[in-house]
Amino acid sequence: MAGHSKFKNIMHRKGAQDKKRSAMFSKLSREITVAAKMGMPDPDMNPRLRAAVNAAKAQSMPKDNIQRAIDKATGGEGDNYEEIRYEGFGPGGVSLIVEALTDNRNRTATNVRTAITKNGGNMGTAGSVSHGFDRLGLISYPASVGGEEKVLEAALEAGADDITSSEDGHEIWTAPDALHEVAGELEKALGEPESAKLAWRPQTTVEVDEGDAGTLFKLIDALDDDDDVQTVWGNYEVSDEVMEKLG
Repeated sequence: MAGHSKFKNIMHRKGAQDKKRSAMFSKLSREITVAAKMGMPDPDMNPRLRAAVNAAKAQSMPKDNIQRAIDKATGGEGDNYEEIRYEGFGPGGVSLIVEALTDNRNRTATNVRTAITKNGGNMGTAGSVSHGFDRLGLISYPASVGGEEKVLEAALEAGADDITSSEDGHEIWTAPDALHEVAGELEKALGEPESAKLAWRPQTTVEVDEGDAGTLFKLIDALDDDDDVQTVWGNYEVSDEVMEKLG
C-alpha cells in the first residue's frame, strides 16, 4: 500500500475482492439513481451519471441492474438521498473523509460515529481534516490499457494535471471542473475508464505501523460495510512490508 495506492478508495484496497457483490451493486445503484435524478437520465448528457454507469460496468454490474437504477429516478421511485461528508481521525493520527448518500441523516451519522470510535478513532467537525486534502478529479485505468508512457502522452493531450502509474494501474488527476472534459478526451485515446469521479487527495501522508494499520483497516471495513457509505478517503501510507505481515 505504498506509493499511489494510498490514494485509492476502499473499493480498490487490498482485500476489496472479498467484498460482497450484492452490497457493492447496492452502492453503485444508489449513485446511479442519485446522478440520474440530479440531471438528465441519459449518460451522454449527464457527466455524473456517465461516470457512475462506467464505474458499475467496471465492476461487471449487469446492464439490467444499471437500467433499473436509472428507471427508479425517472419513474420517481428512488428514495430522496442526500450527500453528506463526515470527517474524523483514525489510529496513528490518520485523517479520514467519509462520503455518504443517505435518506436518514441521524442513522448514518450514528453508524459512522460508531464505526470510527469502536475502532480506535474519533469523529471530527466539518473542515477538521479536509483542509489537508485537495479536491481533484480522478480518472482510473487498469494496467492492461498500456504502459506509463502511452498513458502519460494521452493524459497530457487530454489536459490532465498529473498521473501516477504502477503495476496496479494508472491514476490521472485533473482540476475538478475539468474532470469530465478530460475523461471524454481520454476515452477517445484509451477507451472507457474504470472510474471518473471527484476525489480527495492528501497533501501529506502518514506512515502507519503494523499495529495501527490492522486497526485502521478494521475501521475502514466497518465503514464500508454500511450501505450509506460510498467512499472512504485517507492520508495513510502502509509499507509493503507491513502489508505482507498483515496478510
